[in-house]
Amino acid sequence: MADEALFLLLHNEMVSGVYKSAEQGEVENGRCITKLENMGFRVGQGLIERFTKDIARFKDELDIMKFICKDFWTTVFKKQIDNLRTNHQGIYVLQDNKFRLLTQMSAGKQYLEHASKYLAFTCGLIRGGLSNLGIKSIVTAEVSSMPACKFQVMIQKL
Repeated sequence: MADEALFLLLHNEMVSGVYKSAEQGEVENGRCITKLENMGFRVGQGLIERFTKDIARFKDELDIMKFICKDFWTTVFKKQIDNLRTNHQGIYVLQDNKFRLLTQMSAGKQYLEHASKYLAFTCGLIRGGLSNLGIKSIVTAEVSSMPACKFQVMIQKL
């Protein structure tokens, strides 16, 4: 339980630090979001490398997405993704109904506009993990009601 609290505090401080150190133009141009996503990308690469060193190779991209939703998500966020959907054409939607990084924020509508900065790191985390598994992707996040969120993963064909 202590490691979860430390992760939540570290994440909040990371987001706060990036936004505090940014100049006004960087915030408006989305550079802070990009910086947080790049941090997540690097962490995702490292975690996947560590988690998959003793695992047999994956059969296909659906197998990889299942691994992300079950094992990877459980290790990082202490629970599995609640729902994984796909159109079988390279788009996956991962839904977490009680996303840990948003549960500390109030469920009020006034905080929805701030949710994106708390999701950028996780988008990078997913993208970095997939990248290290040989899948190039674009990951976006959407929040319609807190603390539930959806991550959309668009696989880019080479």
